[in-house]
Amino acid sequence: MKKTYKIDVDCANCANLMEQAAKKTSGVKDAVVNFMALKMTVEFEDGADVKTVMADVVKNCKIVEDDCEIYL
Repeated sequence: MKKTYKIDVDCANCANLMEQAAKKTSGVKDAVVNFMALKMTVEFEDGADVKTVMADVVKNCKIVEDDCEIYL
C-alpha cells in the first residue's frame, strides 16, 4: 500500500536526508520525497501497521532534520 503525506522541509538536501531516513525505517518498502511538491510517498511492506510505521518514520526524519514536518 502507498500513501502520500504533505511535508515541510527547508532545502533539497534536507528532503534527501528525510527520504533516506524513511527508506531505512522498518515496515517501509520504499519512500520518495518530492521537494518541489513538498510531498512524501511511502510504500509500506505487506502487513505493516501504517500508524506505527509512520510514527517511526517521523522519529527517524527528526533525527536527520530536526525542523522538518510530516503531516499525518
